[in-house]
Amino acid sequence: MTQTDPHNRKMTWRSIDAIRVTTTVFGVYAGLLGIEHGYFETLHGSVVPTSLRIMAVSGPGLPFPFGHEPAMTVVPNYLVTGILAILVGLMIILWSVAFVHKKHGAAVLSLLSILLLLVGGGFGPISLLIAACIGAGRINKPHTWWRKNLPAGPKRLLATLWPWSLAAVLGWVPVEVLLGQIFHLKNDSNQTLTNLNFLFSYPLLFFIVVALLTGLAHEAQRQRK
Repeated sequence: MTQTDPHNRKMTWRSIDAIRVTTTVFGVYAGLLGIEHGYFETLHGSVVPTSLRIMAVSGPGLPFPFGHEPAMTVVPNYLVTGILAILVGLMIILWSVAFVHKKHGAAVLSLLSILLLLVGGGFGPISLLIAACIGAGRINKPHTWWRKNLPAGPKRLLATLWPWSLAAVLGWVPVEVLLGQIFHLKNDSNQTLTNLNFLFSYPLLFFIVVALLTGLAHEAQRQRK
């Protein structure tokens, strides 16, 4: 009888390290959003912000249909802030892809997350990065609590929901932008769309939490095999 080489097993959803994938996806997503904030901040030019809290997107006719992308910066220059946000966003992407599973992966990601917040990377990416830092701290760790305390049925259900909840997180912002284009939504000086975007962020936060929890359940299931 021919034995199957475990290294040649077909990759399936059940065999994926859900915690590492979720952490990497959240980190890359947050890094891209930080870069996007930085790009719009550079469009202001070498201008001094009036306060720590800034709006990355401002002025008429900018190609962004859903809000002003609020952020904060400790750097008294929009152009430098934008460049730093882009650079830190790139560092977060690189770290999330190549190093987040290493010994100090969660600690470095936490420091980069704080740095991104301080240099204009925006408030939106922070929820993704908090979840990513929590996930990074659980990579390659035993998930015994889930196996001991959660009944088999709910645990299987949560594990099954992982890819769908992750897809919901990834699709939320693109769907917002697409709807903005379809309904011809434009920025306005009263920040109406920015405030509406804050309202829409609550379901996104829910999906982020669900994706992290279902990823933990998925990994607990995988460790049993």
